[in-house]
Amino acid sequence: DVSVVGGACFLEYFGGDDGYRCGYCKNQTGNFSHGMWSHAMTVQDYQDLIDRGWRRSGKYVYKPIMNQTCCPQYTIRCHALKFQPTKSHKKILKKMSKFISSGELPKGQDDGEPMDSVCEDPGLREPNKVRHPELKSAAITDVQKEVAERPAMTEVEKDVADASTTGSETSRTDAVTVIEGRMVPPKPGVGADPSRPPCRKAKDVRKERRLQKGQARQHGDGVSSTVSPPQPAPTPNNQAKSLEEFISESMPDNSSHCLEVRLVPVNFEDPQFAASYDQSAALFARYQMAVHGDDPSECNESQFRRFLCDSPLEAESSPDGPEMGYGSFHQQYWLDGRIVAVGVIDILPTCVSSVYLYYHPDFASLSLGSYSALREIAFTRQLQKQSPKLSYYYLGFYIHSCPKMRYKGQYRPSDLLCPETYVWVPIERCTPKLDNSRYARLNQDADAGDARVLKDVGRALVLYRRTVMPYAAYSRKRRGSSDESEVQQYAGLVGQDCAERILLYRS
Repeated sequence: DVSVVGGACFLEYFGGDDGYRCGYCKNQTGNFSHGMWSHAMTVQDYQDLIDRGWRRSGKYVYKPIMNQTCCPQYTIRCHALKFQPTKSHKKILKKMSKFISSGELPKGQDDGEPMDSVCEDPGLREPNKVRHPELKSAAITDVQKEVAERPAMTEVEKDVADASTTGSETSRTDAVTVIEGRMVPPKPGVGADPSRPPCRKAKDVRKERRLQKGQARQHGDGVSSTVSPPQPAPTPNNQAKSLEEFISESMPDNSSHCLEVRLVPVNFEDPQFAASYDQSAALFARYQMAVHGDDPSECNESQFRRFLCDSPLEAESSPDGPEMGYGSFHQQYWLDGRIVAVGVIDILPTCVSSVYLYYHPDFASLSLGSYSALREIAFTRQLQKQSPKLSYYYLGFYIHSCPKMRYKGQYRPSDLLCPETYVWVPIERCTPKLDNSRYARLNQDADAGDARVLKDVGRALVLYRRTVMPYAAYSRKRRGSSDESEVQQYAGLVGQDCAERILLYRS
């Protein structure tokens, strides 16, 4: 019986001796990683682990062995508060806007930014050291996802991102008067009519109408499930528009489609999550078979539950934390009453961490991965207003040796995690090194080391026969035990903070 003891979290650690198939270069035995089954974990523990190169797939937490694996995977984070959309990002937002407005899907495939994960195998091992090296992980923590917004239980956000400009920005006409919903330019040579209301942009008028409709629904239904996006502060004409302004660009009132974004906690006791579970699982299977070529047995309901619903993270709330609390969430994109995409995210003390995205294959041309990533960055910025230290967006792993995975570096400013010293280095300083070598120490300080390494392995906590004790006490009880090197390796990988908080399971 493996259960939480005294509210602490604990895990089972596995070494990384065996190579397995790489989902990027397809090397059959070139992928190496350390792995742990996490039976329970606080959000702070997981925050500390991902800041040392770990990522989760369901309850399995793994860390690539960077100097051995064929495709080194560097943890990447984006500074959400400083992010500015690129020309290609604006194009994606505009593409979605046109679809919602006109109802016509763009022709061709997406723009080559597959924010969904390459469906690789992180080298899963079963608890109690039963190994299944051939088991494919449907939910590798790589990329994608979406932006969540949620009041008490579910936050439905109506209004799709509409970027009205791409490429170079053009100045907007100044004096436009709105009369009975029509935009009427002033007559040549005649100034503003003092008897008319102040000049207003059409987009502001449409925002006001939408807000009024939402308020009307709120008064009629008691509690509204539709929430307007936060109103961005106006940007001076000489500055580039912010991401929020692009996302908040109003849609015409006669849109062909209605998009709602709902955030639900990964909890079967939550009515929204339970009610949408079957539809969400069916969408996952369809995506995996169409996009990744999975066999039906590889993406059935049990696999869906295991990789995208099971989470080791304990839901938490804090007075200075986000309104919806911390933990694992599914963000569902509902188009005209049906789910067309689902993103899995973790909300942690200092970041929103992307886990996985799956979507209806018919909508691949909308670049849903990249679109949802932009929404997620905006959501991180929104959460930062509630929790000042929550200001980063983690995109999973950056694989420089795999060209089609380099797109994550376009979400700037961003940092990569040094695999030796666990400090963050701006990506611009990393890519020249990675051009020369797949594996590189990114920290330029040659004298720097791992500041959070646990120097005394005896202080690492272990769980032995349902009793919590430091490893020093455990080793005295188990004289002749041969696992000190393994515990030493584990402690070095998770760092001092986690080694002294998380319980390492010893059978």
